[in-house]
Amino acid sequence: MREKWKGDVGHNPGVTDRDDVDLIVEQWRRERAGMRPEPMAVFGRIYRLARIVGDAQERVYADWGIGRGEFDVLAALRRSGEPYTLAPKELAAALMLTSGGMTGRLDRLERAGLLRRAPDPADRRGLRVTLTDTGRRAVEEAAEAGLAVQRRILDALPPADQARLGDLLRALLAAAEAG
Repeated sequence: MREKWKGDVGHNPGVTDRDDVDLIVEQWRRERAGMRPEPMAVFGRIYRLARIVGDAQERVYADWGIGRGEFDVLAALRRSGEPYTLAPKELAAALMLTSGGMTGRLDRLERAGLLRRAPDPADRRGLRVTLTDTGRRAVEEAAEAGLAVQRRILDALPPADQARLGDLLRALLAAAEAG
């Protein structure tokens, strides 16, 4: 439940609603005076936003009979360009999955007719995974529907703020990945 804040929240003059994350940070400040819980305000919102948008995308992808995991496989194949073919190891690496996790997804998508597996002509022991025409259409439509979910959320910010947010998140991600 949101309540009106007396004054501006954070450093953004247009934001006057206090949210659940503000309440959590405030509780920590009250209970542990020396803690400095300010990072919770950023990462708590990032986590909640990712969950809300991810769940909304999951509901959208269900219209094509796929979940986020299956979408990721189909999208990786589609982004690879024609002929939309990759080795299972390339897919697993791109999606940071184990070979077992990848096999389960590939099995489901192949049964649904969205991709096919065939021997690799260059490696007798290898396989190639190829997006079918049905799979290509499904992932393109699902991607557009997923982007519509993201656009609807981002439209709460003016374009300049969207670009700035992207830049700030890129900087944070780079710092996190650098360790």
